[in-house]
Amino acid sequence: MYTASEKLSSANITDIMQTAYIDYSMSVIISRALPDARDGLKPVQRRILYAMLREGLVHNRPFDKCAGVVGEVLKNYHPHGDSSVYDTLVRLAQTWVMRYPLIDPQGNFGSVDGDPPAAYRYTEARLNAIAEDLLKDIEEDTVDFVPNYKESTTEPTVLPSALPNLLMNGSTGIAVGMATNIPPHNLDEIIDATCAIIDNPRISVDELCTIVQGPDFPTGGVISGREGILSYLKTGKGIVRTRGKAHTEELKGGMEQIVITEIPYNVNRANLVTRIAELVSDKLIDGIRDLRDESDENTRIVIELKRGEQSRVVINQLFQKTALESSFGVTLLALDQKRPKQMNIKELIECYIEHRRDVVTRRTRFRLKRAEERAHILEGYIIALDNLDDFVKIIRASANRQEAKERLMAKYPLSERQTDAILELRLYQLTGLERGKIEAEYMELMKLIEELRSILDSETKLLALIKSELLEMRAKYSSPRRTEIVGSAAEFRMEDVIPNEGCVITVSHAGFIKRTPVADYRSQRRGGKGVIGAETYDEDFVENLFTASTHDYILFLTSTGQCLAKKVYDVPEGTRTSKGKSVSSFLRLGQGETIAAMLCVKDFANDRFLVMGTKRGVIKKSALADYANATREGGLIGINLAEGDSVIGTVLTTGNDELILVSHQGLAVRFRERDPESGIELFRATGRATGGVTGMRFKLESDFLQAIEVVDHEAKFLVASEAGLGVRTRFEDYRLINRGGSGVWAIDLPEDGSINLAGALSIRDTDEIMLLTAKGQSVRCPVNTIREVHRGGKGVRLVTLAEGDKLLSIARIVETDEEQAANEASSESTDATSPETPASDAAPESTAPGATPPPEPAT
Repeated sequence: MYTASEKLSSANITDIMQTAYIDYSMSVIISRALPDARDGLKPVQRRILYAMLREGLVHNRPFDKCAGVVGEVLKNYHPHGDSSVYDTLVRLAQTWVMRYPLIDPQGNFGSVDGDPPAAYRYTEARLNAIAEDLLKDIEEDTVDFVPNYKESTTEPTVLPSALPNLLMNGSTGIAVGMATNIPPHNLDEIIDATCAIIDNPRISVDELCTIVQGPDFPTGGVISGREGILSYLKTGKGIVRTRGKAHTEELKGGMEQIVITEIPYNVNRANLVTRIAELVSDKLIDGIRDLRDESDENTRIVIELKRGEQSRVVINQLFQKTALESSFGVTLLALDQKRPKQMNIKELIECYIEHRRDVVTRRTRFRLKRAEERAHILEGYIIALDNLDDFVKIIRASANRQEAKERLMAKYPLSERQTDAILELRLYQLTGLERGKIEAEYMELMKLIEELRSILDSETKLLALIKSELLEMRAKYSSPRRTEIVGSAAEFRMEDVIPNEGCVITVSHAGFIKRTPVADYRSQRRGGKGVIGAETYDEDFVENLFTASTHDYILFLTSTGQCLAKKVYDVPEGTRTSKGKSVSSFLRLGQGETIAAMLCVKDFANDRFLVMGTKRGVIKKSALADYANATREGGLIGINLAEGDSVIGTVLTTGNDELILVSHQGLAVRFRERDPESGIELFRATGRATGGVTGMRFKLESDFLQAIEVVDHEAKFLVASEAGLGVRTRFEDYRLINRGGSGVWAIDLPEDGSINLAGALSIRDTDEIMLLTAKGQSVRCPVNTIREVHRGGKGVRLVTLAEGDKLLSIARIVETDEEQAANEASSESTDATSPETPASDAAPESTAPGATPPPEPAT
């Protein structure tokens, strides 16, 4: 039945649905899902912050229940479900979601593992100081206010936003037919870019890309490649690949564990651990012995490896098969003038600058108006004080306030507001002291009015004010970048996440290898007692020591003449006192095969040669480029050896160098690769899998070749004995002879063979050397503290040995500028606190200058 008052009309259901859906879509886009480009907030976020400000929940006041905040928001601003308001409030407080959290939480606000927050009746919150700066000056007519949904109060349409919140905290939202996904950035970089646009509005996007490095996620991690970053900065859309951070730690028994300390943004930590456990259970990842989540507020996921497993292999498998490597699709979509728009980085910042220009202009006008009104009142006060007696007389003669007001306005040039203010003055304000205060206040106001008017009249001053306020915010909230950005995603390598730093590589007699940061060895005076460099195990001791940088290649020459190449960072890391990892499992050596020599190279250059020396005095030269494939499993053959012979050392040459060979009993041979006058090659290169030629002959059957070095005429030659003594002299003191001679004396050693050669090294005055003894003692010593003596002498003391100990090996230190500075500071501290070493102790067994060296054998 229909009543007479009802009006019915026919309509197409398709048209009705289309209109209703468009209205719904616009409501979702504008009023729910997308942030405003000016303050970076969605309506519900803005309402929460404003409601908390109205309630007085600022950073320096006590916390209050979140239930009260949710109730206030629902009551006055956001008539929707309480769960949507509370979920938003919680998100604004979570440190793993917000790069710069806007709300200070108290209680259980969830976790990165996906745990839900406690109910709002249990939790408390207040604004962070950074959120108050987003609301700063809101009471000074800086933004528009509109009636709330029930028209009982008003709410801001946007916040003044003294900070570029959209880019510093990012935003995520799914609307109808569109979505936004803006990552957080480092506030310092965004403010620097904003100031750059203020200084030069025509600055290119490419120039801005050099200032804004890319996302800066609160969870840290590593961004692989800049292509995706440049894409979204320039076009507003791109894909960024992120990785977690992991490092290895050494365990007892030579095993290792991987520790994950940072995970990609928006990755659930508990789900990541569960996924790793599933892969291990399904045997899709081998080599994991145990998995533990030791995380608290900081992430620490521990993955113990089986003995002999390579940590790098497992880490790469985790990147490939778990969320430890994730993609973040960036879409810079926000509301500009209430319209959704995809923008590049410059357009977004320009929206913010325009907003701040409007805010500062309105604030300046508000303050100017208030100052002018106050100055107007003070002008009336001054007129009254100048005519005080007459004013009192008129007031006393008036029947009432209205009559006094009319009579004063009739006689003096006073406005109605001035007259009302004068009539409200108290008697004490008519004293001389108060007159001085009024005049001083008036002068200050006139200066302020002039300054405010100059800001409104000058665009340059207005922009300078915006910039200065931004720089104040930068100084107030500056924080270092948490997310690292490394090379191209397509060329992502392990060295992208491994710092290039100096390290010491040691190999023990029993075959254990490790690398240790070179800074772990402090610089000491020559002859010092040293520090423990490697812990001994039963009869084991350190036999080889080498220094390199983590991104270099290490060529391992085995005793059987095999050449294997590894990246330095592949060598297991250990502490100064740790045992290391078995070389046999690291390099998969054959039965009885040991490491004979190690050589560091940055690449396999075509103009370099490897010269190998064997125990029997045989030397072999081949091109370094021939070993480019030595990184493959099993390596390459480097030299064909005679039965019973073995490789003792390898050096890198240019093909035009001089070489020096030193035997175990202290004899040395110096010879050339090529004749400099005729250009005839005296020592030619051959293929890899060939034998060598005679480099040195020995007088005694018990003698053998122990060291091979390239002659550097700008350096000195240091020869050290097992007694801890060393001879530092010029290379020219060793006369040039033909390859294959017996040599000359390098250092004076006992004829009974009780003390033999420990090592020989080419060194410069600016170098430092590392000395290791059989009992694991290590000393780091500057070369310039070792006195230069004649060849063939006993030498000066390099290290003070304990009873029964002997010097085992010496190596040159390669250190970074930072380590050099640290050593200099340590040396200055040592100089200030330690007495000088007595001259009598410095070299008690050195050969005096001019003394006759022992006779040399015939060559």
